[in-house]
Amino acid sequence: MKRQRIDALALDSYQRAARVMLANHLVTRVYPDRIALPLIRRWATELREDLAELFGYRLEVTETTARLYPVHDRLDDARPARSVNDRVFDRRRYAYLSLALAALGRAGDQITLSELAEHVADYASRIEGLDLSTERAADRDAFVDAVGWLGARGALTLADGDAGGWASDPEAGEALYDIDRPVVFALFRPPRALQHLHSVRGLLADDADQASPDQARRVRRALVERPVVYLDELSQAERALLGQDRLLGEVEYCTGLRAERRAEGVALIDTSGRLSDTRFPGTGTLAQVALLLIGEIADAVLDIDNPVPRRPGALRADDALLDQLDASIPTAGVFAPLADDIETDFVDEAVESTEPVTYPFLDDGWVRATVNALTDRYGATFAAQWQADAGGLTTEVLALLTKLRLISPVDDGLLVLPALARYRGAVVTVRVRKTEELFVTAADTDGSTGEAVV
Repeated sequence: MKRQRIDALALDSYQRAARVMLANHLVTRVYPDRIALPLIRRWATELREDLAELFGYRLEVTETTARLYPVHDRLDDARPARSVNDRVFDRRRYAYLSLALAALGRAGDQITLSELAEHVADYASRIEGLDLSTERAADRDAFVDAVGWLGARGALTLADGDAGGWASDPEAGEALYDIDRPVVFALFRPPRALQHLHSVRGLLADDADQASPDQARRVRRALVERPVVYLDELSQAERALLGQDRLLGEVEYCTGLRAERRAEGVALIDTSGRLSDTRFPGTGTLAQVALLLIGEIADAVLDIDNPVPRRPGALRADDALLDQLDASIPTAGVFAPLADDIETDFVDEAVESTEPVTYPFLDDGWVRATVNALTDRYGATFAAQWQADAGGLTTEVLALLTKLRLISPVDDGLLVLPALARYRGAVVTVRVRKTEELFVTAADTDGSTGEAVV
């Protein structure tokens, strides 16, 4: 890397800009906040060179947008799009979002919500299995979530009216939006023409047979994109690169984060909160129960009197997910010649060890019983929605731990990954509300009063 000669007094500003760009990929006048774009523009030259050299990423900066075009080495289903109300996007919302972008690309400077809905409904009617009916509340809600996602990023700005009123009653409500065309065009610019792909694997990089500099970029990308990089998921050459002080130092210098090394791998520790999309430990019922469950898991794994079984587990890309996506390619229309010739010769050489790595295994029954016991003990402090839904709470907590790469789910339970041991000494202090506080909700929006101390 050609080291940028950044003054020590300005280094923190540069690192904040790098973290914002790596975390968001798109920065506009309003997203993720109003101070981000001026910060990125200040360091545009340095960031453009460093992100390309270190990670192989391309950065484009204009007066109104900054767009990072990453290189993907694997699919990641742990960071879905979310609505302004934190609702996870489903397939319908993703479809409406894509069709809304297509409609906005052909629109003028303004558009009403009902007009945009008409365009999306027209496009959707041409796709088998998809439609948008403004008479169905579920369709209207999904469409408004997609529009809200665009609005949060500055592609649309509400000029008049209320989207919520339209969602409640499209005959009585209406909303008018200003369209920011540079943001619309920056949002969807795939690096490859989708019509020319034979498989979703074509969206992924394949550096396995390329030179060492590209392998080094692959390792650096893993460090900034994954909560933990385990040695077991890397090739022998990549393991050697991950052990180099120089490579870790380059990433630390660029991001301002600290690399924490363990025998099993490396994690970048983000105390700033500007690169991580999930803070952990954190506040809220899910984070608190996750931390409590970690303590129970650690106790079970370390119990020498009742040793838990171990099972092999692969930490590489999920081929099943790739196959499912390939199977979803339409077999009619423009995609027909592509769907008939799906590439199946993709080989993931990430794991070269002849003997499978094993991890402690805990079955579903143990997990459910443990969460139920935690609910019985601390349930009075949980958010109201989780107090009577131990099953839903278990699902969400396991999803959080999976996203953090602390566990790996399997069909009948979970595998305990090494990074979970980092939190085994955590102390959870639960504050019980006083009687006069029971009706006070402003202090804690999700109803949790737990407090984690690590």
